[in-house]
Amino acid sequence: MKLRKALGAVVGAVGATAAANRVLQSQAGAFEPMLEGEQGTYRWRGFDIAYTEAGDPSDPDLVLFHGINAAASSHEFHTVFDTLAEEYHVIAPDLPGFGHTDRPPLLYSASLYTAFVRDFIEDNTTDATVVASSLTGAYAASAAQEVEVKELVLICPTDTSMGNRTVWLRSLLRAPVVGEAIYNLTVSKPSIRHFHADHGYYDMDNLTDAVVDYEWQSGHQPGARFAPASFVSGFLDPEDDLGEVLASLDVPVTLVWGEDADITPLSKGRDLAEQADAMLVVFGDSLLLPHVEHPGEFVDVVRDRVTSVTVEN
Repeated sequence: MKLRKALGAVVGAVGATAAANRVLQSQAGAFEPMLEGEQGTYRWRGFDIAYTEAGDPSDPDLVLFHGINAAASSHEFHTVFDTLAEEYHVIAPDLPGFGHTDRPPLLYSASLYTAFVRDFIEDNTTDATVVASSLTGAYAASAAQEVEVKELVLICPTDTSMGNRTVWLRSLLRAPVVGEAIYNLTVSKPSIRHFHADHGYYDMDNLTDAVVDYEWQSGHQPGARFAPASFVSGFLDPEDDLGEVLASLDVPVTLVWGEDADITPLSKGRDLAEQADAMLVVFGDSLLLPHVEHPGEFVDVVRDRVTSVTVEN
């Protein structure tokens, strides 16, 4: 009798968790892209890749690759997209498994993202300036070894994120019901605000309710947990050393760093800049999102009109 009651309690808890997961997903529903421009689709290896395009197609190409986190998408560039489109033909895709792009239950990997960045640049741009954030900066650097780009602007790039690869953690987060519930806690609005306060935003007044709402919606779309499951378990870290890759490139590289970043500290930026003979641009009052918190200054960096931030060579 006791065993039967215990099993009944477990079944009830699982059922309640599954019901809660379904409710959250139904509340998210469909969501519209945050970036204003022409919405397009690029077919790649079975994925429908969503992207936003703006600016005069005759202007120089500029590609914006967002970073990796549980609720990542091209919305990361919402503060600079319109201004950059005044002088560039700007294209901002959602990476496979994120945003408005397909999110199938694959075992996502660094090699998949590197191949995607390479192919997207090759198939959709000509002599482009490539901007990439965080871990995606490493994918862009590797891609630039194989495709022609004009220059790289990398925002707090890194080749290490969550430590060693952990199979059991990836499996747990991919699991139905329990894994989905854990992931839903990670992309709850309190958690989104916590992570931004911890390492994203220097000034939380710069984080708008609209961004939090968008990230919550994005994080509760069908299949949203599969790519982040590979991220938090270490499977999205590339094998190649970022410093060595950057040093091998024959294109200008600018590293943009938040002076107060702690996950990828400024000391790491200085080491990379020295190893790759790259320009390092340091933003004060900034963590991992200097382009979000200081959009005007960041646009000046992309335009090669650096005026109000610290530049180190």
